[in-house]
Amino acid sequence: MEKYLIDTDIKVLCITAESFPSGVGEAFQKLVSYIGEGQDRTLYGISYSNGKGDIIYKAAFEELFPGEADKGGFETFLIRKGEYTSEILPDWKKDESIIGRTFQKLLKQPNLDPNGYCLEIYLNEKDVRFLVPLL
Repeated sequence: MEKYLIDTDIKVLCITAESFPSGVGEAFQKLVSYIGEGQDRTLYGISYSNGKGDIIYKAAFEELFPGEADKGGFETFLIRKGEYTSEILPDWKKDESIIGRTFQKLLKQPNLDPNGYCLEIYLNEKDVRFLVPLL
């Protein structure tokens, strides 16, 4: 694990998965169909508890221009600038169960933001950075 700094707020456009974890793939498929082939856009995953024991999951990508969310009918979310605890998982698709274990480890760190969320930044087709915001 390492500390990671996001130095500016990032506005992202989102599609909320209908269920977690089974609806996550479909949410990303909808995003990719909007983006189209050949566009180099960073994909994000954002998850948090709804306070009732369920996980809300949002597949997301960075807004390219003001008003893009309205054009595509997307929700928006603001990834807050600040310090995060982080871990990179190389080739995560080989064992997808590592995702939950990694977030459980990150969520045990001291000084977590109580209003935080779990964040995934897809670095490429194989590697992903997992982050949780700190106070």
